Amino acid sequence: QVQLVESGGGLVRPGGSLRLSCAASGITLNYHAIGWFRQAPGKEREEVLCISGSGNTIYYKDSVKGRFTVSTISGDSAKNTVHLQMNSLNPEDTAVYYCAAATYCSRNKNAYLSWGQGTQVTVSS
Repeated sequence: QVQLVESGGGLVRPGGSLRLSCAASGITLNYHAIGWFRQAPGKEREEVLCISGSGNTIYYKDSVKGRFTVSTISGDSAKNTVHLQMNSLNPEDTAVYYCAAATYCSRNKNAYLSWGQGTQVTVSS
């Protein structure tokens, strides 16, 4: 059974940084893609970026290029972790952030078979 658990959200001032984590179990990250999505209040869930099983990052949101990076740590085969480093945060980044697993990176949310519960990121002074 695939399980994804996000952590690391919180309140940060504009210009600050946060690192989100997505702990994945039941899958092997070398053979799966992990996408990061976010949903702001009153808006649809949008794709942010994705890291493929081979470690390539695909950015879907231009506004995060140069500020967000993603990396994978595949240690314990029973639990792997994907980190989303977010720098130079601004209020427009405020949202609930979700990670999701798929066979391949895709903009299509329906391609993702498993989702985490989400973690709140609030950027405010």
